[in-house]
Amino acid sequence: METLEMQLERVQLAIAAIESGAQSYQIANRRLTKADLATLYARETSLKAQIARAEGGDLYFAELGRL
Repeated sequence: METLEMQLERVQLAIAAIESGAQSYQIANRRLTKADLATLYARETSLKAQIARAEGGDLYFAELGRL
């Protein structure tokens, strides 16, 4: 089972890929669209909050990147 930190890393990689222009692509007649950025941002915030709580912190510090 993936840890929260591993899940957060995957979400952040997905966000970075989309922000760099890889939201969707097409090959021949097939089109692939990755997850919605808003959904990924919400998941990132949720994971940061869960990690912060597990470490005895709170979401404020998680949002500042001080996990």
